[in-house]
Amino acid sequence: MPGSAAPTSSFAFVAAKADGKKTFGVRPADDEGVLARELSAERLILLRAVALPAWLTDRSGRLGLKDEAEMTAQLGQLLDRGVPLVEALEVTAEAVSTKARPTVRKLGEQVNQGQSFARGALETGAFDEVTAAVFEAAERTGDLGGACGQLSRSAKRRLKITETARTLLFYPAIVLAVSSMVGVFMLVIVVPMVAEAMSDVLEDGQSLPAATEAMAAAGTWLRTNPLIALGIVGGLAIAALVLRRPIASALAPVVRRLPVIRGLVLAQESARFFSVMAAMSRGGVPLADALGVASQTVSHPKLRAELDALRTGLIDGGVLKVLIERVGTLPIGTRRLLIAAERAGDMDAAFETLADDHTAIVEQRSNRLLAVLEPLLIVGIFIVIGSMIIALIAPMLSLSRSAFGS
Repeated sequence: MPGSAAPTSSFAFVAAKADGKKTFGVRPADDEGVLARELSAERLILLRAVALPAWLTDRSGRLGLKDEAEMTAQLGQLLDRGVPLVEALEVTAEAVSTKARPTVRKLGEQVNQGQSFARGALETGAFDEVTAAVFEAAERTGDLGGACGQLSRSAKRRLKITETARTLLFYPAIVLAVSSMVGVFMLVIVVPMVAEAMSDVLEDGQSLPAATEAMAAAGTWLRTNPLIALGIVGGLAIAALVLRRPIASALAPVVRRLPVIRGLVLAQESARFFSVMAAMSRGGVPLADALGVASQTVSHPKLRAELDALRTGLIDGGVLKVLIERVGTLPIGTRRLLIAAERAGDMDAAFETLADDHTAIVEQRSNRLLAVLEPLLIVGIFIVIGSMIIALIAPMLSLSRSAFGS
């Protein structure tokens, strides 16, 4: 079972250093005793530990992209230089982050006990099934170092895509945060104050516009019930965190249909697919088997269905050139390159090239999406803040007309 040997809990802890200073952190461990021993090996003394709830942390033991890239890069270099696998894992454990060290050490212990590296990678939860399949194929061909190098390049590509996505979201997040603070300030302070001042000068029988009264009532309620408001916001945030996967699954079909985002999502899926195919092909895995593993990394329904059909047709004895032409979701240039590479017998290089090309496309389309988001954000801010300004101006204009009319 994947991940069966992964740590069963995550702990927030306080530990003392050798110089007496305290350090804080979060780390997966089977229990508090195991955590204390792991910290002791790093010359830290556990002072206090609190088990975190399951929904708040990832207890799978899975390495992050940065750790995965660093570990496979170090492992590939050491193995290519003839260092034994157990010793290479000991060295690699010191190269990854503190959070990932227990998982890498546990993997080294399993290998030292005679477990295959691929099986250990799967059981500790350090890598997913796709990566473990690459390791298994590499162990059969005796080129584990080469496979690690290929997986390192693949992880670095995915890391670059992730960093591009974070950069893409950074600007909108800053703008939305600032506009939200301005909006809350206006709603809680400015709108009720102006509405109250306007009410005092209104003549009998006159009233504020409905929109102004509604905003003033909302602002007054927020000002008098801040704890309830914060509780509601916190509850929604926790619900979004707990239900993030169902929410993402529900939004995915909609996102894939948006004009600008559609091409970006497809490029991300293609880059991930070709990265895995490059690693599998380098490991000597037959094309049909590699397709069966790599297609699992694709979440785009149409592309995955076409890749599954390609694999089925290949197993049934179909002509690869014809089968590739049927994968209409991929750009025509990608299909032509694959057909030419198949004819030349150089699929390994084609997969590597396509992985790099689609990673570059992701970056290019991310920049294009950011250029589209900027004016949309400005319009959104105008709608939110502008509606409040209009709610303030409307009663003033009404009073002005009444004054001049009289």
